[in-house]
Amino acid sequence: MTEWFEDESFWRELYPYMFDDNRFAQADEQVRKVLKLTGIRRGAVLDLCCGPGRHSVALAKRGFKVTAVDRTRFLLNKARRHAKSSRARVEFVRADMRDFVRPGAYRLALNLWTSFGYFDNKNDDRRALGNIFESLKPGGVCVIDVFGKERLAKIMHPATVTRCPNGALLVQMHEIFDDWTRIRNEWILIKGNRAKRFKFHHTMYSGQELSDRLQQAGFSQVKLYGDFDGQPYGPDAPRLVAVARKV
Repeated sequence: MTEWFEDESFWRELYPYMFDDNRFAQADEQVRKVLKLTGIRRGAVLDLCCGPGRHSVALAKRGFKVTAVDRTRFLLNKARRHAKSSRARVEFVRADMRDFVRPGAYRLALNLWTSFGYFDNKNDDRRALGNIFESLKPGGVCVIDVFGKERLAKIMHPATVTRCPNGALLVQMHEIFDDWTRIRNEWILIKGNRAKRFKFHHTMYSGQELSDRLQQAGFSQVKLYGDFDGQPYGPDAPRLVAVARKV
């Protein structure tokens, strides 16, 4: 059985609505804040689930040696074009985060923009974190950025409708299942008289749950923040940012 994220058409069809120009424009500032939060100033960086390479390129332009990994061919092709147009040198690897590991290769590993928890088998999340831990040098840092369960529980609506700049309507419907550990999403994209449905689901993590997972993977120091500025994490925090150190 294939899983939803293995469908290339999902990313191809929704790409304009996930990665607009503003998302790319924010990448350099986000990278600056991540580097300040982690204290990493140089070395090799792993951008895991790199998508179209927004953060990979921003890191490479700052002088880091970047390995950008994604399993989606369409997104990797976008990332390669972005790097080429930015004259940034990035190593791109097509691989699943459950399989990719380079022991002791990196000082910093990033998994940003809710790219964690997609797998039907929750043990695969542990496997992916174990790979990250093994791929870091001693003293290396892992940063995971997701939408926290505490915030979601406070603001979630069963359905929302957004009018996109190109005039399309994006209807988003959400349902919590599996004892409040997972969220099932259905997006309906309406353009003119054409509607297309996309279904996907993933595991949600609270701050404590994500911290526990990271410690189980071997990280001995885990700090939680509510954004890349380092604000405290809580139910009003816009993001759940975990910074985990390998001692």
